[in-house]
Amino acid sequence: MSNIKIGSKEHKRASLSMLIGSIVTFSSMFGPQPLIKTFADQYGISASAASCCISLTTFALGLGLVFIAIPSNRYGRKVVMGVSLLLTSILSILSACFHNFYFFLAARFIEGFSIAGYPSIAITYLNEEFSGDSIGSVIGAYVGGNAIGGLLGRVVIGSLGDLFSWHVALITLGVINLVLSIWFWKLLPESHNFEVKEHMSIKHWAYNILGCFRNEKLICIYGIGFLLMGVYVALLDYIGYPLTKAPYNMSQTVLGFIFVVNLIGTFSSVWFGKLTDKICRSNVQLLAVVCLSLGAFLTLLPNLIFKILGLTIFVFGYFGGQAVASSWIGLLSPTKYKAQASSFYMMFYYIGSSIVAYTGGYFLQSWDWVGFISYLLILLAITVFVIVRTEPIHKYQLIPLRVNSNK
Repeated sequence: MSNIKIGSKEHKRASLSMLIGSIVTFSSMFGPQPLIKTFADQYGISASAASCCISLTTFALGLGLVFIAIPSNRYGRKVVMGVSLLLTSILSILSACFHNFYFFLAARFIEGFSIAGYPSIAITYLNEEFSGDSIGSVIGAYVGGNAIGGLLGRVVIGSLGDLFSWHVALITLGVINLVLSIWFWKLLPESHNFEVKEHMSIKHWAYNILGCFRNEKLICIYGIGFLLMGVYVALLDYIGYPLTKAPYNMSQTVLGFIFVVNLIGTFSSVWFGKLTDKICRSNVQLLAVVCLSLGAFLTLLPNLIFKILGLTIFVFGYFGGQAVASSWIGLLSPTKYKAQASSFYMMFYYIGSSIVAYTGGYFLQSWDWVGFISYLLILLAITVFVIVRTEPIHKYQLIPLRVNSNK
């Protein structure tokens, strides 16, 4: 087995490729987020219905992840990821051609299936090609790309939506992503440690799936992903509701630039990832949840500075928690069904975002922002319980203490 060495030319190409893939994936997925309030006003629908432009996409993505391991095991990680990015970009352009909101939602749902070919396979690729002692920082860099992609999509669509229309904004973003997808395919190094599996019987596939649910610790990690992604997407889906009202009255352009706070994820994901090489993963995860809870609470304060500060702390904690959980899943899952374990983690991760975001709309409508934030804080309290239940494998989590011989 030949692993990619940190600092090598292949390492730099792989890192840049993962960054590009994340930009395409997450800008396509979350680009329409600043438009949720616009959709609700333009089409006269509820907050929950308008948020389906994100929720349906992530739900379809979650479902698609269950089956994506089959083609990736046969045709290779690079091929599946490349096709996924190209189809996602094309579907993003096509979705903008619909003026009926429900046709638009149908296109977004199909787009979710095409997106499924990248996220879980990217993690599998990194776990296969990089050694275990460096995977924390490498995946941290991949997660940081998620932040840049989400920001790019929100800023482009928010700004162009104000200047022209949301249709023009989506088409422009789709064209940009199409170019990036072609670049990704040319840049990503071929797999060195991938073994082609021409055939996988239904029995073998089902056995691997059952193996992913025999391990209680894996189930706990699935739950952590479900809850973390859920509260993150829910808050960013609906933050436009208080900020576009008096006394703030933000435009779509300004609201899009508010999401620049996601850039802090490029730092926090790497920082949290490196921290797991030094201390227990569960403690690092608990630190992430503290940041999420504090950030969500600060958005309750009326002062705009505190709201933005709260959003920043919230995003800092989320990307750190995601980086820890992403690397954790690779350590806990056996090699023979590592791809399926990663797929199930991502499935719960994205289905969590759709369910929590959709239900959060009802709390927002019924009890306003206070009720909505209370709902998120309850979910974060449950996350603490799941983290403690996980009980990390200490031999992977702790660096031996150095004894000072002078004492």
